[in-house]
Amino acid sequence: QVQVVESGGGWVQAGGSLRLSCTASGTRGSTYVMSWHRQTPGKERASVAIIDNKGSTTYADSVKGRFTVTRGSGTNTIYLHMRRLEHEDTGVYYCRYFSVITGAYWGQGTQVTVSS
Repeated sequence: QVQVVESGGGWVQAGGSLRLSCTASGTRGSTYVMSWHRQTPGKERASVAIIDNKGSTTYADSVKGRFTVTRGSGTNTIYLHMRRLEHEDTGVYYCRYFSVITGAYWGQGTQVTVSS
């Protein structure tokens, strides 16, 4: 059974930085896609940043130039480095792990609050 665990959320003032971490355990195979998604009240969960096992990345337009997704070495761990945070970045951030072998799994989410 795959388990996905996020950490690193919290409160920060606008203009500040935070780093989120996500680790997927119980995985099989070496081909995967991991991603960060953000959900705010009244809105659907939306993709923020995506990274695959080759290191290819994709970002939502709203975070380009401010957020960076990276991989940890040797493990199914990714990070979301968030800079120049804005009030609109407030939300619950979820990590998703996907592989063809196991399917998709979500973490429990971590709250990020940016005060304006």
